[in-house]
Amino acid sequence: MATPLVIGVDVGGTKIRSGVVDREGAIHTRYEAGSPGTSEEDVLRALDGAVEEVLEETIGAIGFGVPANLDRRTGRVLRATNLPFDDFDLAGHARERFGLPVGVENDANAATLAEWKLGAGRGTSNLVLLTLGTGVGGGMILDDRMYRGWAEIGHMVVSANGPPCQGNCHGHGHVEALCSGTAADRAAQELWGPDADARMLVERAREGDGAARARLAEIGRFLGAAIGSLANLFDPEFVLIGGGFGEAAGELVLGPAREAARREALAPADATIRVLPAELGGDAGLVGAGLIGFEALDGAR
Repeated sequence: MATPLVIGVDVGGTKIRSGVVDREGAIHTRYEAGSPGTSEEDVLRALDGAVEEVLEETIGAIGFGVPANLDRRTGRVLRATNLPFDDFDLAGHARERFGLPVGVENDANAATLAEWKLGAGRGTSNLVLLTLGTGVGGGMILDDRMYRGWAEIGHMVVSANGPPCQGNCHGHGHVEALCSGTAADRAAQELWGPDADARMLVERAREGDGAARARLAEIGRFLGAAIGSLANLFDPEFVLIGGGFGEAAGELVLGPAREAARREALAPADATIRVLPAELGGDAGLVGAGLIGFEALDGAR
């Protein structure tokens, strides 16, 4: 009998990715679609389509990584900042639609699981991953176990008088409002007008544009303030930075973040904190969703 594979579905604010994943994290088939839409019906249609595009007979389960607060016991999406879900039974919907075991996890937690098992966090006992994309997600490994609480690191306050947060969040000065790809879009537009975006900001910074480099350094300093607080609370061996914007900006953000984290962290963490790029890149969320699928498969046996 062939070893079963699973489908991982990585749900983002601006795109959905799906793929057939094996237990070693290899992606055999992949699919990507643009913005999932603005209504619950649109998003469900996009999710179903992403599964159907890669569905095959050897599939044993489906795992979803969703940017939302969840009831992990039932697989319900309780609240999503950047998606139109409010107390929706995603696991039940997918089980009924496809007749397979289904696991649902926060997208940043799924990516953290992948980096811990298969990426830059291999062999560590305490790890934080921050994903900088449309928003800012966070996941933690504490004492060799996935922390299954909210871990909404993106909604830590790092500037009390900062800009309003996005989506369904009503706070101000959060990490997400100041360090996400959306924040970088806003910085670029303030410099060059409404057609500018985070990609332009990074490109011009790499070309030596002083204003662009200064804006990315500012993002890094806010990120570092959050990392310093995390170091004081949890003493992680590594803080990994991933997500589309985090990967694209690289040391333009990580360098200033590292310096700020060391200023904010108490001894001995100020000398030992390591802020590194995530290893799996854009595939971390997809591979992590696959690992959540295998958890569902093993739990159903």
